[in-house]
Amino acid sequence: MKKSEAMPSGLREHPLRHALTEELHARPFARLEAPQWATHLALLSGEDAAQTDHGHVAALCRRFDRPPPGETETYYLVDLGAFQLRWERHTEFSSYTFFTRPGAASEVGGPDRFAKTALDAVPSDWLEGLAGELLVGTHLILDPRGAAQPEADSLAEIFGTDNLAGSLVSDAAAAAFLDFRIHGDGFGRILVCDQGMRPRQAGRLIQRLHEIETYCALALLALPMARRYGRELSEAGARLSEMTGRLAGPGGLEDERRLLGTLTELSAEVERIAAVANYRFGAARAYYTLVRRRVEELRETRVKGLQTVEEFLERRLAPAMRTCQATAERLDTLSVRLSRTGELLRTRVDIQLEAQNSALLRSMDRRARLQLRLQQTVEGLSVAAISYYLVGLLSYALKAAKVAGLPLDPALWTGLSVPVVVGVLTVGLWRLRRSMERAEKKQAGEDP
Repeated sequence: MKKSEAMPSGLREHPLRHALTEELHARPFARLEAPQWATHLALLSGEDAAQTDHGHVAALCRRFDRPPPGETETYYLVDLGAFQLRWERHTEFSSYTFFTRPGAASEVGGPDRFAKTALDAVPSDWLEGLAGELLVGTHLILDPRGAAQPEADSLAEIFGTDNLAGSLVSDAAAAAFLDFRIHGDGFGRILVCDQGMRPRQAGRLIQRLHEIETYCALALLALPMARRYGRELSEAGARLSEMTGRLAGPGGLEDERRLLGTLTELSAEVERIAAVANYRFGAARAYYTLVRRRVEELRETRVKGLQTVEEFLERRLAPAMRTCQATAERLDTLSVRLSRTGELLRTRVDIQLEAQNSALLRSMDRRARLQLRLQQTVEGLSVAAISYYLVGLLSYALKAAKVAGLPLDPALWTGLSVPVVVGVLTVGLWRLRRSMERAEKKQAGEDP
């Protein structure tokens, strides 16, 4: 039935309705029947290798005349005849799980049962072309229903160690045993004994076990970083404490500026660590959450004499994650302390600069007053000097008038002109100065 025929008239569908619904079914579990071999690979190829991984899977499908995954698909389950492939692309890694069935009953049991694996059916040249670096490689054996569950001694022979984790899982529908080790062939080992699982249930269980191994390794990628940067953060914290102690005492402006420069360098160093480590620490938290969720989904029941998967990881993985979390918290705390110390130091520098500027303004005010007094003194001297010259010129004019026959007394009139000249000059200079001051005030009021 067409989409338009299925919808009542008048209803308009959201363009993403079908895509969002299909997303809920985008990663179905494989249907598996015991006996089964599975090899799981997780390669850390980075966020930019999605197209490369997709193309490599498509090339394998074409080699076996099978349709390749769609261009936008990040999950693909395909039967290639000799084996099945389950491919998943994640943010920073791709996982490949290969499934095959044993060819003979003799290949199922025995202590050397991991000598043959599902990887034997995969073309070696294709494996060599996989992008990225191998982070997780695990061989899994699913024993058929009715096969005897191995005892402790048999498990030690199969895994090469008695330090195992194992339990009844999926409501006792199966028994799972893991050692979380890398053996001489470069792979880990998982043994699952079917005790009544349905095919889809077996697919879910095997995928959960593979995801536990994968997400454990991805979460632990943050541990070396936490150990390396933990020492650097301790040194940075000690330097910051020393600088904070120096702030408690008095200091000059130059000392404060040097301290601010040192603090800026320390802040840059911490930010460099944060830029590198924050993503890894955040990813570790997310992966650890996924590990715990997958372990809960196992629904474990204890097998006598063995630690459960939850106990194994709680004893070994949880402390490592707490170390990473503590380092991430130290990094955040140190960043906050650096920010507060920087603000405090900048405040002290600003206060000292304000005090310095205030002293400079007071000095400039004193200079301005002295300059005004000097200017007033110079103006007084200028009035006296100009008056002297004007009175002298007037004296020459009066003497010339007397010689010309006018009845004048030059000395008398010269003496009488002195206060008049001085007064006119004083008033004139005063009015000139007032006019200039008004012009300056007007210009200052018009300027922005």
